[in-house]
Amino acid sequence: MEACTIAQLKKGERGIISSFDVDKIPLKLIELGCFVGSEVEVLQKATLGDPIYIRMNEAYLSIRKDMAALIQLTTNNK
Repeated sequence: MEACTIAQLKKGERGIISSFDVDKIPLKLIELGCFVGSEVEVLQKATLGDPIYIRMNEAYLSIRKDMAALIQLTTNNK
């Protein structure tokens, strides 16, 4: 298992949320299922990498790259 952030994933890669600073993540993101143990998949990245379109559990979200960099994941991606 490797550690990374959502911002470091490439299109099609997945990870499991391992940690994040609850004080820096918007409440709306938490309400939509941003919890430790939630699965995240990167569906698309904009040309310059910002924003990032993800699937988190059953929710489809677009988040800013700086926000994605705050959410730590564990992944089996090589």
